[in-house]
Amino acid sequence: MFDTVLIANRGEIALRILRACRDLGLRTVAVHSDVDANLRHVQLADQALCIGPGPAADSYLDPARLLRAARLTGAQAIHPGYGFLSENADFAAAVEAAGLTFIGPPSQAIRVMGDKVAAKATMRAAGVPCVPGSDGALGHDRAEVHEQARRVGYPVIVKAAGGGGGRGMRVVRDAAELDDAVAVTRAEAARAFHNAEVYLERFLEHPRHIEMQVMADRHGHVVWLGERDCSMQRRHQKMIEEAPAPGLDRDDVARLGALCAAACRVIGYVGAGTFEFLYENGSFYFIEMNTRVQVEHPVTELVTGIDILREQIRVAQGHPLSFAQSDVTLNGHAIECRINAEDPTSFLPTPGDVAAWVSPGGPGIRVESHLYPGYAVPPHYDSLVAKILAHAPTRDLAIRRMQGALAETTLAGLTTTLPLQQRLMREVGFRAGGFDIHHLERLIQDGWHQGAQDEA
Repeated sequence: MFDTVLIANRGEIALRILRACRDLGLRTVAVHSDVDANLRHVQLADQALCIGPGPAADSYLDPARLLRAARLTGAQAIHPGYGFLSENADFAAAVEAAGLTFIGPPSQAIRVMGDKVAAKATMRAAGVPCVPGSDGALGHDRAEVHEQARRVGYPVIVKAAGGGGGRGMRVVRDAAELDDAVAVTRAEAARAFHNAEVYLERFLEHPRHIEMQVMADRHGHVVWLGERDCSMQRRHQKMIEEAPAPGLDRDDVARLGALCAAACRVIGYVGAGTFEFLYENGSFYFIEMNTRVQVEHPVTELVTGIDILREQIRVAQGHPLSFAQSDVTLNGHAIECRINAEDPTSFLPTPGDVAAWVSPGGPGIRVESHLYPGYAVPPHYDSLVAKILAHAPTRDLAIRRMQGALAETTLAGLTTTLPLQQRLMREVGFRAGGFDIHHLERLIQDGWHQGAQDEA
């Protein structure tokens, strides 16, 4: 048990964690870089401590600084949020070794599922369907690599074993491209993830991105909370998420959820987690597991009525889950739009000052943001500045509510993706549902985001 939580993150997720801790009567410690001293969660926390300069490598990504901050403030638990060190097995192990509670899964579970090769092997053993691919990491025998690609079947995708966030992957459509793709991906993986291992998967041409939310406690209970559709992406970065996924057979979803719960028991998983799948031609294929809370967790909270952050913290305290699988029901439909500080046509980051910020309201609207007038969005971190959510009894009404919410939103002084999100709510393919992960990329290639076609 613990009564003080150090929030090892920033922005909207740090504020979300603080609110969950407050609901549970827990004391909070906000650590921050020197450019984040005026963030809302820093001002609201019971105690705040500067841990370094703006660059994340010298603050939020420095395990020693975070552990020292915990010792100095008397925090007994660390919540990593998402990003930064949230899926770093070495950091989780260091927290455990220091006698503190890591609010997340055991370090060994993070380690297994963080290595994509080991994760796929584990999932196959647990009966979870995987994308056809190479037998483990690729060796350096060129002939063997080509034989594995031939066996998997072109087109293939070369992926970094330690990759994530859309980095460390190359699509290969024929054998002539394979050698260069493997070499380039290995070099990128070594630089970005300090792990040069790569593997092959069959490249699915028109898949959807479907993910399954799970929760597990230390008493052997595992529950799945339904699926999300995260197919609206650009360069593997999600822009819109919704729950439930339009058009899926509910019996198929239930079978997948049961498989994910069984897999959690195999790996000894504890806390909140997400299994990610590609879905094509009626089949699901496991691609990776996110061993943390997701950016898009609120859409699941809206349709289930379950506070995932609160439950995650309770589980870390040693409590059993406060609900069983039979208690989980889906109520209506929820959509989330990520608002990023990026140019909506070039997608280049646009740090700057917020001149005005008026968030929307109304039935079924939820906003997660750390913005306030006068806030300066720094150039050092992820560009996400707000998440706007709409919940309604039906998907059509959720879309209409989202259209109203985006129209109500005022965010002046900063260039964001808000205009793009407004257009996507009117786009024919989005409104129909069931689009694949390449849908937005095709629209952008056709100049849709600069024109007026294909809108309903």
